[in-house]
Amino acid sequence: MGGWNEGLWAIVPTICVSLIFWFVMRTILRADRTEREARARFEAEEDARLLSEAEQDTQRG
Repeated sequence: MGGWNEGLWAIVPTICVSLIFWFVMRTILRADRTEREARARFEAEEDARLLSEAEQDTQRG
């Protein structure tokens, strides 16, 4: 029975570090995805604004 106990305590730190690594990577990837979506929305709004300004300039001149 002592072998199981020692084996369990040998693998627990590896499992904990793996879980921490997984959580950190998941957080980073979600933040990156959210940032990319926000950037895409901003660029779409900026393109629409520039297009609108260009159309207004064309109508004036």
